[in-house]
Amino acid sequence: MNSLLISIEIITFLLVTYTSITAFRGVESYVRVRRRLGEQREIARPTELIKRREVSNPFLKWVQASSSLKDFKDRAKINRDLARAGFEHPAAAIWYVVFRFGLAIALPMLFLACQPLLSKPLTPTMLTGATLLLSGIGLIAPRSFIDNRIGARKQAMENEFPDALDLLVVCIESGLGLEAAFVRVGQEVRESHPRTAFEFGRMAQEMSAGRGRAEALRSMADRVGVDTIKSFAALVIQTDSLGVSIGQTLRTYSIEMREHRMLRAEEKAARVPVLMTIPLVACMLPVIVAALLLPAAIDVVRVLLPSLRGH
Repeated sequence: MNSLLISIEIITFLLVTYTSITAFRGVESYVRVRRRLGEQREIARPTELIKRREVSNPFLKWVQASSSLKDFKDRAKINRDLARAGFEHPAAAIWYVVFRFGLAIALPMLFLACQPLLSKPLTPTMLTGATLLLSGIGLIAPRSFIDNRIGARKQAMENEFPDALDLLVVCIESGLGLEAAFVRVGQEVRESHPRTAFEFGRMAQEMSAGRGRAEALRSMADRVGVDTIKSFAALVIQTDSLGVSIGQTLRTYSIEMREHRMLRAEEKAARVPVLMTIPLVACMLPVIVAALLLPAAIDVVRVLLPSLRGH
């Protein structure tokens, strides 16, 4: 009976293993074929070139009218920062203000609601300080999140753009126009560099809608806020106005960008020994000192101190 059960378990295990391997190979082959044919690439849905910038919700209108967003300069600055962080909805600035002040009110209220659960009640001074601290955290945390997201997106764009620029140079030297090259590069790097592909596609749509090349490039540079792309936009505009070969200009700029990226990598590598000093001194040095001095300290305690006491 036991041998029969063992045989059944072995056969079941082999069948499950064979089925899993077969299914895995089938899925892998399917994905490989789709990748080769380009079917797995996401087809970009058409986006509106002219978007509404006004909100229709009464509550959102009231928030906009009763906050700092009623000032055009403040609203434009918040919208620019949110767009660089990846939030381009017309109501993004209003929801940002709502979330910020809501968090500043909700955290102290939640803290006060949890006071009866504490075993020892806080003094009025500590209660006031904790409430103010939580309110300040609620005001600062959303802004810190937006700043960190902007920095991460800028870093990603700086790392992605040289590769896209190389493809752009290849497309232009192969005979494509600048607008067609932007469209082609955006399609090719949509999976590996989605942010760069989105910006190239949006700029190509703006130029197709009748916007001038210089205006579209300046809009992209201002929208992204990356120094590398700003320099690229200024270079293309100047080259276009002077009538110089744009292919040779972009190739030279691509070489300079690769050298700049290499120098930045070497700079980060040179900072590693300095950064490693802190954990070495804080973690490893005390252990080494203790390991070297511990035998001597034991001998002092066992031999020298009793001798000094006359034992």
